[in-house]
Amino acid sequence: MKHVYKICGLYVECDFHYHVMIRRSEKYLCSQEHTPQIIIPYFEEHIRKMTQDNPHLSAEECEIILTTTFFYRMLLDFDGFMLHSSAVVVDDRAYLFSAPSGTGKSTHTEQWLKLFGQKAYILNDDKPAILLRDGAVFAGGSPWSGKSDLNKNALVPLQGICILSRSETNWIKPLPQMQAIYHLLNQTLRPKEPEQMEKLMSLLDSCLQRVPVWQMGCNISTDAAKCAYEAMSPRR
Repeated sequence: MKHVYKICGLYVECDFHYHVMIRRSEKYLCSQEHTPQIIIPYFEEHIRKMTQDNPHLSAEECEIILTTTFFYRMLLDFDGFMLHSSAVVVDDRAYLFSAPSGTGKSTHTEQWLKLFGQKAYILNDDKPAILLRDGAVFAGGSPWSGKSDLNKNALVPLQGICILSRSETNWIKPLPQMQAIYHLLNQTLRPKEPEQMEKLMSLLDSCLQRVPVWQMGCNISTDAAKCAYEAMSPRR
């Protein structure tokens, strides 16, 4: 059955068929009377073909992949894009930690939860949105959060982005804008259409003019979270 959801401040119509997305999207449900700004179709034929071509994928996994891609490609039309990262919120400020899969993004943000307790929560553990609204930059939660159920229906001012790598010691430093663009492009969906790619580059430029990007080497400890927070927080 089709439902209307409010995701990243937008009204989105979708007809989820499988358990994971039905369950994750429940917290985003809103009144059906709202006119959807994005309509995500049911990908019945695409799912069938995808499972045939990729026997290791279930229909449920294909629904997640296809709806994720569709939503975040459409988000460009509303001045937003996805960043493959784990987003943690402290004191109503979002901090995004990005890196290639397996580097330890989620492990790092778990340390923030240990350090700050109830003051902190995970906005999205894998694919938060970055949105420009009235000259400000926000991070948005969505039900598309990778393998994790950790996501929250909220739009939060974006305090900073950090590119993570593993290190025995904890260190953090500002990342120049040109290097930051390279890292962000590698961790987002890049459209094939030239006009959409131009739009993405414009959004990245606007984001980086307003939000600092950092590079960090860290170990698995609450000291790593403290090191990141002390550098990135508005109170530094």
